[in-house]
Amino acid sequence: MLTQAVESYLAVRRACGFELKCQGSLLRSFAIFSDAREKHHVCSDVAVEWAGLAESVEQRARRLGDVIRFARYARAEDPSHELPPPAFGSEKRLRSIPYVFSQEEIQRLVQAASESGYRSLRRMTYSTLFALLACTGLRVSEAIRLRFEDITRDGLVIRRSKFRKSRLVPLHETAQAGIERYLKHRLPYAPFEDHVFVSLRRKPLRIEDVETAFQTAVAKIGLYRGPASPRPTPHSLRHTFAVRSLESCPDGRDRITRHMLALSTYLGHGNVVYTYWYLEAVPDLMRSIAQRCESFFTGGRP
Repeated sequence: MLTQAVESYLAVRRACGFELKCQGSLLRSFAIFSDAREKHHVCSDVAVEWAGLAESVEQRARRLGDVIRFARYARAEDPSHELPPPAFGSEKRLRSIPYVFSQEEIQRLVQAASESGYRSLRRMTYSTLFALLACTGLRVSEAIRLRFEDITRDGLVIRRSKFRKSRLVPLHETAQAGIERYLKHRLPYAPFEDHVFVSLRRKPLRIEDVETAFQTAVAKIGLYRGPASPRPTPHSLRHTFAVRSLESCPDGRDRITRHMLALSTYLGHGNVVYTYWYLEAVPDLMRSIAQRCESFFTGGRP
């Protein structure tokens, strides 16, 4: 039965550290779809038909991509499995151009958050959170999951975040002081909740809460952009941290390599490719690269 092969594949991939929550559900659906057509091995026509049930071309490409990866695994033991062609094109999505804040915009954003809402706890919660995101490059999900025990003298311990990785994020003394001020202010509101950032409900913040507070602050300082321009989001603070870090990258091939690897580790990227993406996604960085290349080829120093 194809279902058994799918479960074997998922078990092996998960043992390697992949969660495969969505992919697991899709592949089980594909196995049931195939078995209903009395196809107990991967059949290209059936795979394309099943993937084609998705609404958009992008979704069809991703569904078929999951089957193709499963088919490669299954064919290693049983060549009766066919390897479907990528009939819907590449499953890779184009990443949108990130919004990059200026230093002055970040200061205004944090200030606006400190003045939004009618309760002092809410104001201090979001102004501290946005400042922390800006100076550390944390993902929003990582920041709102922080607990008291994750704050150490050496920095913040980010536990089993994306890609099941844990890492230590060093903090500047000013950031450490900002968190300590917030905790002193927040303690009377929720003394028995061990999450660092809490809402007025005395519960951990939710992603949608952060998004709402962020957009309120963005509107207050007038950062609206047209439909064709990058849209500021809480994740833009992480983008900004990465870009500013790359702008400070030292010259020299070996030093650049070490800088990129260190930044990739600091950000918790699963692959350094995700860090290099910023070089091509941000016009200012591309312009700097072009200028250095031109200088190199005309005899100047790179």
